[in-house]
Amino acid sequence: MLTLTQLRQEHANMARLLHVLMLKQKTLVNGERPDFRLIREVVDYILGYMEDYIIPLETLCGDRLSARDDMSSSLVCRLADDYKNVKARLDRLSDNLDMVLMDAIIPMDLFADDMKEYLDAHRSYLRSEREELFPLIESEFDEHDYVTLRKALPPNAEQQLARLKEEYPQLYQEFKAVPASAA
Repeated sequence: MLTLTQLRQEHANMARLLHVLMLKQKTLVNGERPDFRLIREVVDYILGYMEDYIIPLETLCGDRLSARDDMSSSLVCRLADDYKNVKARLDRLSDNLDMVLMDAIIPMDLFADDMKEYLDAHRSYLRSEREELFPLIESEFDEHDYVTLRKALPPNAEQQLARLKEEYPQLYQEFKAVPASAA
């Protein structure tokens, strides 16, 4: 059953993944070579997760909230724009990562900067959701809304963390090593 508690847990899980990327970005900034294949796993996982879970969920929540009042509608529009910015930065990072993995010449300081910009944008987006959207959902949604959302999500949406463990075992180990306080 989808609840606000589960949405908060999904946020915590995403924050932990971002922390794994941040550690790799710091390795790069320190002049060392990070595990680019692991970075690829994180980026691929986040891209798939956003497509399969976050976009449908946020579209449904946004539609429900936008229909309620203008203030909710403006928040939903702002978050949608922020999401597009995060997604564009992640796509750029993914493209640059492909170049690195194909041994193309790409300045590592540029790659590290792009990675940091993505991380900052995604963390800011999560903070906005946590501080603005979640309280609105909590005050506006009832049990019927949660049931409707759960039914509209893709059938495999609740198995995302299990997918991480199965498809990306090294990433899962790093994910589990991140303290909850870091999220």
